[in-house]
Amino acid sequence: MSDTLVEIRDLKKYFPVMKGVIFQKPIGWVKAVDGVSYTIGTGETLGLVGESGCGKTTTSKLLLMLEKPTSGAIIFRGHDIQTLEKNELKTYRRGVQAVFQDPFSSLNPRIRVGDIIAEPVVVNEPLPKAQMQERVQELLRLVGLNPGASNLFPHEFSGGQRQRIAIARALSLNPSLIVLDEPVSALDVSIRAQIMNLLQDLQQQFGLSYLLIAHDLAAVLHLSTNIAVMYLGKIVEFGTSDELRHKPLHPYTQALFSAALPSHPDEQREEIIIAGEVPSPLNPPAGCRFHPRCPFAKPVCSEIEPALRSATNGHQVACHLYNEPS
Repeated sequence: MSDTLVEIRDLKKYFPVMKGVIFQKPIGWVKAVDGVSYTIGTGETLGLVGESGCGKTTTSKLLLMLEKPTSGAIIFRGHDIQTLEKNELKTYRRGVQAVFQDPFSSLNPRIRVGDIIAEPVVVNEPLPKAQMQERVQELLRLVGLNPGASNLFPHEFSGGQRQRIAIARALSLNPSLIVLDEPVSALDVSIRAQIMNLLQDLQQQFGLSYLLIAHDLAAVLHLSTNIAVMYLGKIVEFGTSDELRHKPLHPYTQALFSAALPSHPDEQREEIIIAGEVPSPLNPPAGCRFHPRCPFAKPVCSEIEPALRSATNGHQVACHLYNEPS
């Protein structure tokens, strides 16, 4: 078992809903992330899946310190990041990098590729020009690009090549954790496997940890060590990739996997239809948040919120079908 790199404890992020033009006052709170807990081990990948608006991206922004949590803790290498001093904070920001969804908008079109990759290094640890050029060329080789590409502009590359450039930029500061926000969803299907294999190779070579946010369950199953399923700000199921592939427990997870493309054309799956729309995070349902859409809902589901408990060894689920309230 790997060492714990990141531990998230009861993390919450509420956004105020304001009323008024001049004298604004909050009339409610959008509970984007509402009591989420998980860990990411060194050299592991945690896949975070769920419908749009479930809180996946907000969770990643909290980890990248682009948003401040309402409550809860983010523990990185044993230290709460909210208590870090200036120099420690700089070290944390270097150690946690990101690769975003759209390689067409995440790279500055007016800057040459070599400068794009070198920029994080210039800001954090300036190097002599010759040494910097050598570093950039090494990073381009690592992601499968010609070192001579450093003199070109982003528009001279394909989508897959641009995502390789974004990965090289993320690697430039030797991070421990990379947040991958839909890293292959904007790419052609033929290119996705190449980028996923590259990410796996880099992980094995450098012992990287990933937080993978994606709608594509095939990509999540392929890359992830563990998977957390989110629904309306909460984790409803957590387990290894193999456990969730072969035996998803929560009705929401079962529906997600039944709607995903099969790994083989002959694979037979039971189709599970979820009725209705995702409720508003401004006014989530009482009890289990999934109960208004759940085909197996019982009276207790609308009254008591199920806790995330262990169903089997390491496999956790928040559902009254498995965890009867005491």
